[in-house]
Amino acid sequence: MNVNTAQDLFRAYREGKPFTAFDIETTGLDPKEDRIVEIGAVKFDRRGPVCRYSVLVNPGIPMPAEAGRVNNITDAMLAGKPPIEAVLPDFLRLLDGTVIVAHNAPFDCGFINEKLAALYREAGRGQGLFDQPGEGSPWKPPFPALPNPVADTLALSRVRFPRAGSHALQELSRSLGISGGKAHRAEDDALLCMELFLLCGGEETLPGTVHIGL
Repeated sequence: MNVNTAQDLFRAYREGKPFTAFDIETTGLDPKEDRIVEIGAVKFDRRGPVCRYSVLVNPGIPMPAEAGRVNNITDAMLAGKPPIEAVLPDFLRLLDGTVIVAHNAPFDCGFINEKLAALYREAGRGQGLFDQPGEGSPWKPPFPALPNPVADTLALSRVRFPRAGSHALQELSRSLGISGGKAHRAEDDALLCMELFLLCGGEETLPGTVHIGL
């Protein structure tokens, strides 16, 4: 099924296409220099949530104080957690065959794609998504960037709710009556993103386009 416009997007949802809303927490804002420390996701379709996913990621560097004040993630919480290259295989399998939903998608997808591209360059040709690496062999990503269609709820909400005072995820969710858990924790923000996506669909046709293949 092609998903090229907002109309295609919500038609796919109504027809039962699976979607995955996800969010990340990081050590900073630059995908080339900073690292992912948490990934949270919820896979859903028109029947509701199918499964939830949450993992802390050891970034290999100390958690900057400024970032820690935002997401309340500490070095102690990250100690002993798997590195991103150990986390990505399961995360990509979760995304397989789904439409990605994210708020300010270029940020979240940008971090994932940056790491995929680096691993792809290092490993050479990738293996199949469900193949297991040989014993002692590093995992090779099957592609250098996410191939999924991507729906950005930031862009969608600006069309659906143009008079909102803020389109930041937390503020907009509160103004729309969407209750959430811990702000700036990946799984809770992914759940907010899913609820916001559903509100953006509404009962009317939404004009505009969605981001494809970021």
